[in-house]
Amino acid sequence: MKYDSEDYWASLIKMSLSRFFILYVLHKHSLHGYEIAKQVADITGGCCAPTEGSLYPVLREFVDNGLVDVETQIVSGRERKVYTITSQG
Repeated sequence: MKYDSEDYWASLIKMSLSRFFILYVLHKHSLHGYEIAKQVADITGGCCAPTEGSLYPVLREFVDNGLVDVETQIVSGRERKVYTITSQG
C-alpha cells in the first residue's frame, strides 16, 4: 500500500464520507440497500457512490453496533431488507 498515493487517500476519504452519508439518508427515511446507494450518490453528485460490495458490509457493521436496525420485507415475492437508523445512530 502506498501512503503517498493520491488514489489511496481519495479512496479512504470516499469510504469514510460514504459512512456519514449512509447514516444521513437513513436519518431522513427507512430505506433498502439499492435506495440507500442511489440517494447517497444523488446527494453527493456521484462523489460517494457506495457499491454493493462496500455498502452491505457497512450496513452490517452499523446493525452489529446498534446504529441501524434491519427488517426483512417481502415485496413482489422478493425479500428486501429495509434499514432504519436507531437513536444511537
